[in-house]
Amino acid sequence: MKTIRKIAVLTSGGDAPGMNAAVRAVVRTALYNDVEVVGVRRGYQGMIEKDFVDLEGTSVSNIIQRGGTILKSARSDEFRTKEGRAKAADNIKELGVEALVVIGGDGTFQGATHISQEHELNVVGIPGTIDNDLYGTDETIGYDTALNTAMEAIDKIRDTADAHDRLFLVEVMGRDAGFIALETGIAGGAELIMLPETLTQMSEVKKQLSDVFQSQQRSSLVVVAEGEETGGALKLSENLKEDFGKYDMRVCILGHTQRGGAPTARDRVLASRLGMAAVETLIEGHTNVMIGLVNNGIKLTPMKNTWARKKSIDFKMLELAKILS
Repeated sequence: MKTIRKIAVLTSGGDAPGMNAAVRAVVRTALYNDVEVVGVRRGYQGMIEKDFVDLEGTSVSNIIQRGGTILKSARSDEFRTKEGRAKAADNIKELGVEALVVIGGDGTFQGATHISQEHELNVVGIPGTIDNDLYGTDETIGYDTALNTAMEAIDKIRDTADAHDRLFLVEVMGRDAGFIALETGIAGGAELIMLPETLTQMSEVKKQLSDVFQSQQRSSLVVVAEGEETGGALKLSENLKEDFGKYDMRVCILGHTQRGGAPTARDRVLASRLGMAAVETLIEGHTNVMIGLVNNGIKLTPMKNTWARKKSIDFKMLELAKILS
């Protein structure tokens, strides 16, 4: 087994609360094991442009509580090409880097898989995305914080909805996955939850809402994932306007507020565990895998599976939401 002496770490794709905690864990675990660490700013684009910084223990002091990412993030069209990946690999190898820790989502891991296969670079992934849609882990870094941010907003919306005869359509993030919508909908007591994973007929939506208002409820709250097939909350409001316009229908799109803010304790602990495990996995000789947490234990999943396989929502939870509404 070849000894790893120097690694690089980057964050890529959409930022997620807890990424800084993961960077901190990677750096301090590496230094504990006498492994040097290079930070790559602005993700894969930073690899191409040689945007590197040496990281010491003090470099990651006082960041565990901060949202966003101190290494910044960016999307890189150039890295999608073989020429771009070759430039990135050459740049990182010039520094003597033998392995790369990438923190991000499925697009990040696709890039890591390609550069690993094309340039024999050891890579390990840490799941950092608020969508919680990566196969191979029960939870991703940032998901718990996004849930709590959305839930707090929904609680406030519920207060104002109850003060009037209002129908609120609240859109949360989730372009391809409904994890945030499902759990915040249950936690917020939504009368209806609409997800990308389920096809909800408009006639069914209208019937459910009619039943709610006929039961003497003064207000109603619908949680919609942005990737839901009707086209999100704005499109849904257009479809409902003729039947429910008298209820003072309002649309609230939570948007990027869900990405921001200090990570919850749960996200900080998760990020710390995965960051430590990523470095230990490289030292043990593993590569091209993602570090996940399954049943509260560390699990390694082949990198390709994380984006080639689809993680399913718990449909029993969807049944729970229908019963409770």
